[in-house]
Amino acid sequence: MPTNPATRPKQPKLGVRNTRQREAVVKVLQDVDKFISAKFIHDELGARGEKVGRTTVYRTLQSLNEVGAVDVLHNAEGETLYRHCLTDAHHHHLVCTVCGRSEEIEGGPVEKWAQVVAQRYGYELVGHDAEVYGVCRACHAKD
Repeated sequence: MPTNPATRPKQPKLGVRNTRQREAVVKVLQDVDKFISAKFIHDELGARGEKVGRTTVYRTLQSLNEVGAVDVLHNAEGETLYRHCLTDAHHHHLVCTVCGRSEEIEGGPVEKWAQVVAQRYGYELVGHDAEVYGVCRACHAKD
């Protein structure tokens, strides 16, 4: 079930430092509706005429992750991918394996399952990751 648009923040979360470079990175993340790599972001910034170094992109993404402004996942090749986080609420993602499009989704039964598994093994649950992968309607229709 998609998240409620009313829970989405009106302004992007930029963290403590609000610089031109940070705003440019956030703008790319907002404009691309899928998980993307730091390299993609760096290349896109260059195509937009923005002078932002690759190290600055990586540092910015790291700090945006620390303030919860981006969602992070790793693709099958182990590459770290980023997406602008649309909500402050805990959520998961449904990701198209063809085009990379993604949706923020509620965890539903995953939440209870994670708690039960942690308790069964004597752990105190502090977090979990669960992403769902499939082929979106548009990509499925192309086949």
